[in-house]
Amino acid sequence: MNITRHFTMEEVVFSETATRRGIDNSVPPELMENVRRQAEFMEKIRYELNAPIKITSWYRCPELNAVLSNSSRKSAHMLGLACDFVSPFGTPLQICQFLIGKIEFDQLIDEGTWVHVGLAEGPLRNEILTARFPNGKVVYSYGLTEP
Repeated sequence: MNITRHFTMEEVVFSETATRRGIDNSVPPELMENVRRQAEFMEKIRYELNAPIKITSWYRCPELNAVLSNSSRKSAHMLGLACDFVSPFGTPLQICQFLIGKIEFDQLIDEGTWVHVGLAEGPLRNEILTARFPNGKVVYSYGLTEP
C-alpha cells in the first residue's frame, strides 16, 4: 500500500529483527498521521536529492525498539517520525551536508553507513549530529565530522 508516490507501508514496518523475533511491528492507527507526515517529508528529501531513497528503518514498535541495542528509549522511530536511509546520491556525510539549509528537520544524523532524519511532534530543533560506534556503543557529537 502506497502512502505517497514513492513510499509504502511495507517500507514503514519492515524490520529483519522484528521478523526474526516474531515481533508485530504494525503501526497503530493513532500514529498513521505521523507516518503520512514523515512520508511527505521523505518525498521532499527525495526531491532535493533528485535520487531514489532506500529506507533501512522507519517505524519501530516499543518492543522492537527495546531489543535494538543502539536505539534511544525516546526514539522518534516509535512515533513513526524518523527514518534511516541510504541513497545512491552519495555517502551519508555527503547527503547530510547537502540537505542542511534545504529542509527543516528535528534531527539529521550521519550514522556512518546510513542517514537518520526525523521530525518532532513539537517545534523542530534542526539538530545536526554525527554518530560513531566505538566498541559497539553509540557516541554522538554535534555537527558533522569526517569519518
